[in-house]
Amino acid sequence: MSTQSARAHIHDLLTHALLAAQRENRLPPLATTDVTVEYAPPEKADYASNLALRLSRAVRMPPMQVAEVIVAALPESPYLAEAAAAPPGFINFRLSEQWLARQVGDISAQGSTYGDCDVGGGAALQIEFGSANPTGPLTIGSGRNIVLGDTLARVLAAANFAVQREYYVNDVGSQMDTFARTLLARYRQLHGVDAHVPADGYAGEYMVELAAQVKEAEGDSLLDLPESEALQQLHERGLALMLTSIRDDCALLGVEFDEWLSQAWLEDEGRVQGAIDTLRERGRVAEREGAVWFVSTDVEEDKDNVLVRSTGDPTYFAADIAYHAYKLERGYTTLIDVWGADHHGHVPRVKASMAALGHDPERLTVLLYQLVRVLRGGEEVRMSKRTGDVVTVREVVDEVGVDASRYFLVARSPDTAMTFDLDLAQQESDENPVYYIQYAHARTVSILDRAQQEGFDRDAANLALLRHPAELDMLRHMVRLPELVEDIAVQLAPHRLAFFAQELAGLFHAFYRDCRVLDADDRPLSHARLQLVHAARLVLARCLHLMGMSAPDHM
Repeated sequence: MSTQSARAHIHDLLTHALLAAQRENRLPPLATTDVTVEYAPPEKADYASNLALRLSRAVRMPPMQVAEVIVAALPESPYLAEAAAAPPGFINFRLSEQWLARQVGDISAQGSTYGDCDVGGGAALQIEFGSANPTGPLTIGSGRNIVLGDTLARVLAAANFAVQREYYVNDVGSQMDTFARTLLARYRQLHGVDAHVPADGYAGEYMVELAAQVKEAEGDSLLDLPESEALQQLHERGLALMLTSIRDDCALLGVEFDEWLSQAWLEDEGRVQGAIDTLRERGRVAEREGAVWFVSTDVEEDKDNVLVRSTGDPTYFAADIAYHAYKLERGYTTLIDVWGADHHGHVPRVKASMAALGHDPERLTVLLYQLVRVLRGGEEVRMSKRTGDVVTVREVVDEVGVDASRYFLVARSPDTAMTFDLDLAQQESDENPVYYIQYAHARTVSILDRAQQEGFDRDAANLALLRHPAELDMLRHMVRLPELVEDIAVQLAPHRLAFFAQELAGLFHAFYRDCRVLDADDRPLSHARLQLVHAARLVLARCLHLMGMSAPDHM
């Protein structure tokens, strides 16, 4: 059974000490106070709290005095070697070396579930990601959306949310109309007809390939159709072919969706019109300039937004209102959308529409991600669906592999633009974090295999022998994985997994350098270190799994 994480335990100790100090009249009565525990600089402590600093004004005592009172009221704990007040009023905690050593057994006992926590409590959560217009192959920019969303979904599942992954297919609107007109022109060209791609059309070579697939399936049967009918059929056929391509690209990245939901379906089911009607009943609709508007200036938006154009066509925004209402109808208590940063202005209007429909807008969180720059040979590779100069997910995966593709796409905070260096991603050196992490895992497997061949028995380990600084540094990091899963689930920061895994790999390589694992002259210590290596393998493999990457046994 999992033990309580060190941070959670220290939080409980501080809460107990605060209440005890008040009961003993060493601190005056207080309203409810949030207790926070943070990671401390390693040279000072393992964890620290600024509780005394935050209480000082309320209790009218110097921060150091408050800290000393709280420290004196702390109960003894097997987790801790020391708790002390530190200027100007921090409370620092150093973990017990004996407790750390015992966590090796706890990690081994939990195996592939190590790191799981119960932030979600089984709540139904939907995460929508991907959702690029199906007008072209997935670019590496869309790949960042896919990988961020999938990694986050994996962590949320580990945090005990009942996660549903959804891809929203934007198969209605002007971009799809342009897609169909481009495909018709390419189809006609393949039959020798003098046809021109629209000025705003999609000029990529993939459109010629799509037209060739349509020609192979339909021959010249679409040439004699009225243009409107030909466009409708090519819209349907082209959409089906593009969705197959996008599904294949997602599968290539190891990503599977529980649902692919169509915008056209929402409209056909009357859900878009239904949402507009509900807003009208609630006094949130106005008609002017021949269009239908969502009145939101008195909610969270600074301007009204069009729901139905003067042409009678509903806007993307109207469909999004219906889509989010439908999400909530399906019983999801929490919604997460992963969108490109260019959609930041869309966030407040969607939240305003949720509030207007009577839903709590705080049930929706939008994770925005920035663009991806691709470098090859130190030069930026330009990308554009419309010019056809596109760097696709499939091209990158073919060049650097799935694992490197996923790692580099998730390894930066979503709110920062990222550079994907294709040359670095292929290096077999310590400079490549993917190689560095996976090599650490492969080394653990090699050590364990060799130990078995030479007759070492890690099951007979005396973990109390683990006292070397390199051993303890690695353990201090490993025991933070459950805390990391909790933090990522709360903060929606999947990039932190990449940093954690890279740091753990570095600590393992340092341990391997400084500590002889297999020593026939000191088998008890070897057995303990082998148990530590086994635990390190489990934690490295768990990190790689949560990032959707493989944990190779050999490199």
